[in-house]
Amino acid sequence: MNIWIAIGATALGCYAVKLAGLLVPAGLLERPLVRRFAALLPVALLAALTAQQTFADGHALVLDARAAGVAAAVVALILRAPFLLVVAAAVVVTAGVRALGG
Repeated sequence: MNIWIAIGATALGCYAVKLAGLLVPAGLLERPLVRRFAALLPVALLAALTAQQTFADGHALVLDARAAGVAAAVVALILRAPFLLVVAAAVVVTAGVRALGG
């Protein structure tokens, strides 16, 4: 029964957040600071998620094959490679480092 309470609370919370977004005055959303914040927030969240998934293992910081893959992707991005090539470089480097025991 506890799981249904959690599902119901989550559904109500999602509805409340959606309703709060609809009740915000339009004038507030048109302010330059709010627009800049809304534009930069997804990038910051994605960067934080990438860093957490790359450099964390439980409660410890680690440098392993994932970090090498991200470094390869960064190099490919600096060289202005197409997106599929960036992903392929990250995959190949990560797999190679793991195969070599890293």
